[in-house]
Amino acid sequence: MPITIPDRLPAVKQLESENIFVMTHQRAEHQDIRPLRILLLNLMPMKIETETQILRLLGNSPLQVELELLQAATHKSKNTSAEHLLAFYKTFNDIEHERFDGLIVTGAPVERLDFEQVDYWPELCSILSWAKSNVYSTFNICWGAQAALHYYYGIPKYELPQKLSGVYKHHPLVDYHPLLRGFDDRFYAPHSRYTEVLREDIDKAEGLTVLADSPDAGVYIIGDWQCRNFFITGHSEYDRETLANEYNRDLGKGIETNIPAGYFPDDKPQSRPYMNWRAHASLLYSNWLNLVYQNTPYNLADLARL
Repeated sequence: MPITIPDRLPAVKQLESENIFVMTHQRAEHQDIRPLRILLLNLMPMKIETETQILRLLGNSPLQVELELLQAATHKSKNTSAEHLLAFYKTFNDIEHERFDGLIVTGAPVERLDFEQVDYWPELCSILSWAKSNVYSTFNICWGAQAALHYYYGIPKYELPQKLSGVYKHHPLVDYHPLLRGFDDRFYAPHSRYTEVLREDIDKAEGLTVLADSPDAGVYIIGDWQCRNFFITGHSEYDRETLANEYNRDLGKGIETNIPAGYFPDDKPQSRPYMNWRAHASLLYSNWLNLVYQNTPYNLADLARL
């Protein structure tokens, strides 16, 4: 939420130069307020777990959010009951004539497939195309970020020699960017993926800026110059045990995998994992919601004019 302060207070200019949310009394008196409409396209197999993780972060804000859950109609979920999907999820056909303040696209365990080999790729392309004029801001996570970067900018993904799994140290790269307000000079976030996007490809794409990266995990947060579309290569929404569950699941399938980096105390999988990314995860989502709140039109029909 912005802070409302007197119009001529000396602090106004300094705070605005740092992209701190401030609102003068004059603007506050004429402001119309409504809930933010956020659409969550959940492509993860364990949908209930992912819903809970993301809702926890969206709920850590004083802003009122109306969430709509979306599934890919062209993919049959194997890990979430049909009853749950029928009760709580819509398909693109149900919402394509609506408009939203924000769209979140989750990751999906399909990194090793070419984009065009994913069964719901044409449907995802339709959703991303629709979002250009029907959504103010998108927030794309892990494979969802790679897919959106490929669709919008033609940026490829590259397979890693081995799975990148763990909690890694990151650095913000752009001072006072609205998505990074309040971030420390060093912060942590989980990653779990087999592929990556490269800085050199992002730098070649007109209209994109790398906002945060890691010396070990690579590019982490990417934003467009309009501050409307963001691409997050990791999983800041993960719970404490998520990487441990993935690690044990891989072992149970006979998949040779490394212990997640920087995660278990002394790299002992029987130990309770560290959780040192919760505060920045909350800040990341709160900043995104506030950014959307500040800039989205009150009448969502006006999105087509932006």
